[in-house]
Formats: sequence, structure tokens, C-alpha cells
Amino acid sequence: MQIGEVAARTELSLRTIRHYEDTGLVIPSARSQGGFRLYTEADVARLMVIRRMKPLGFTLDQMRDLLDATDRLDHDPAPDADERAALLERVRAYREAALEQVEKLRVQLSRAEEFAATLGSRLDPKAAQRRKDEVRP
Repeated sequence: MQIGEVAARTELSLRTIRHYEDTGLVIPSARSQGGFRLYTEADVARLMVIRRMKPLGFTLDQMRDLLDATDRLDHDPAPDADERAALLERVRAYREAALEQVEKLRVQLSRAEEFAATLGSRLDPKAAQRRKDEVRP
């Protein structure tokens, strides 16, 4: 598929996809005779990994490292047992870092919701008082 379809499917801009290509994170699988980038489902899946890592604060180098580890785990022939264990440990470390970031985001979301509610109560003080009264025994 061409870059426009990939952009629509991944919800990434053309510029972002080209940037990821320039940094070596995703390389189009082929080029058309006219020179257009052509991507496969595997390329789209790779872009989705990147898209999911970005809001969690992972750097391009960390994205590259994780993609390298998963590429090597999926490579044929499979890595030997020692290499496989080391690669799985790298993936595990990224999972733990992702889970930590998710928890931080949950706290931020909770605080943002509290803030929005506080602003709402300022706009409608009577509704805020009714909610307080409903909570009291």
C-alpha cells in the first residue's frame, strides 16, 4: 500500500511516517516504478508499535532498540537460547517501563478530571452543593 493509505490506517501524518523512515525506524518494503513508497502489513504493524510508544515518552533510540529486539526474536532462524533470553529481557524491561508510564498517566488523568470537576462546580455551585448533600449520610 502507498503512504497515504498507511497514514490513514495508522493515524500518523505523511510527514511523521517520512521522519520515521529518515531515522531508520521504518523502511518501506518496496518502491513502485514511479518511486512511490510501498508498505506491507508488517510495516504498518511496526508503525503502530512506534505510535503506541510515542505518547509514553519513549525516545527514538528506545523505539529502535525495542524494534531490533522484536525483529531478532521473530527472525528465521530463531536466536539461540542465550540470545533469546537476553532479547526477552529487553522486551520485559520495555513492558515494565510502559506499565510505569501508564500508571503515571492514570494519575494525571485523575487529577485532570478532578480539576475539570472543580471548574464545573464554580460554574454551577448549586449542582456542586447537591452532589455534596447526596454524599453525606
